[in-house]
Amino acid sequence: MTSISLLGAAPDTGNLGVSALSHSVAFALRERIPNADLCIFDNGRGLRRSKLRIGDDEWFVRLCGLSNSRRVYRRESLAHMRLSQVFPQLLNNGVRTIAQSRAVLDISGGDSFTDLYGSRRFELISRPKQIVMRENRPLILLPQTYGPFREKKNRARAADIVRGCDSAWARDSRSFEILVDLLGSDFDAARHRCGVDVAFLLPKTRPEYIESPLQSWLEGTCGEVVGLNVSGLIYNGGQDAARQYGISADYAKSVLQLIERLLATSDVNILLVPHVKAPPTKCESDLRACRQLLERLGPHAGSRVRVLAGEYNEMEIKWIIGQLQWFCGTRMHSTIAALSSGVPCASIAYSDKTLGVFASCGQQAQVFDPRQMDTADLVDCVYQSFLERSDLRYPLQQKLPAVIARANSQMDEIAKMCLNT
Repeated sequence: MTSISLLGAAPDTGNLGVSALSHSVAFALRERIPNADLCIFDNGRGLRRSKLRIGDDEWFVRLCGLSNSRRVYRRESLAHMRLSQVFPQLLNNGVRTIAQSRAVLDISGGDSFTDLYGSRRFELISRPKQIVMRENRPLILLPQTYGPFREKKNRARAADIVRGCDSAWARDSRSFEILVDLLGSDFDAARHRCGVDVAFLLPKTRPEYIESPLQSWLEGTCGEVVGLNVSGLIYNGGQDAARQYGISADYAKSVLQLIERLLATSDVNILLVPHVKAPPTKCESDLRACRQLLERLGPHAGSRVRVLAGEYNEMEIKWIIGQLQWFCGTRMHSTIAALSSGVPCASIAYSDKTLGVFASCGQQAQVFDPRQMDTADLVDCVYQSFLERSDLRYPLQQKLPAVIARANSQMDEIAKMCLNT
């Protein structure tokens, strides 16, 4: 039995992008190391067992709680983990799991190895890596984004981690440049690699139940269907979010005007696709944003705009997105679901991370930055992408096999590292 731990990919965040990373890695390891005893660190309490299922394949993984709680007495807290490394008699489950692992994989939620989200978040992302290194266990940083770092001390800490780990992968060429810069003269081409986002390997599964109006849409009996993912973080955040992320376009007005133009100039049906399942009271809730957008459309929406409100997991959402004729997303992993399914796709992206992922598929021209565009230009550019959807499909589908092959090749190498450590 090969014990492997996975950090930074908790499947219980409500963010389907992070869940996609978690299950993509779990499935890839299952294929390559069938006897792997995988432990995924999540937001729960204690050690537990959980069943994963992809198609007809079912297997058990372990779950271990991890949090940046101020309650030092809780074994899930980083503080308790750190203390237990000084006082082993505390018997911390997380540290013991790491110490018994043949290798520890860490993906930092894909894009959270940065201090942009505050000091507590940076601590939650960086401290577990340092705990692994202190236990002298092999640490493999899976394909992810590195930086940016606003504070020198955080950049220095991140540099120490990427120098000290066994292997570090970036998920696109832009992220790789930042990784190389962090390493300086310590860059080692054998250990520091450029790859692709692991979510390109996420399997897709048809939902067991699809509500009847949507089912007829997806079966193609009602004409073309296009999709739009609206980020609750930006839509619900309003001016506060715009200031925080440097957004100059009016995001809420942009997505409203885009849908109104699609309704007025085409016969397509429009599916609003949430990708973060936060409670409706939370700003991050995509479902809340989609419902508010539908309400603002009023009678204009008619029966041609629907919100995907069912309880679908990330693999089912990917299957649904794969049935669409065109897709536009703000949440990056919603767009990866489209790109990896060969669906022509645009992105309204307020972060540099999206451009690198689209470039890996030759689709960088379909990334539109609301930090650099006004509202009218943003709507015009995304609408033009919709008009060009037929022309975009062929080059994307031509490029996709090489991207998938690269994603498989990197997981082959990572699996070998797990076995050879």
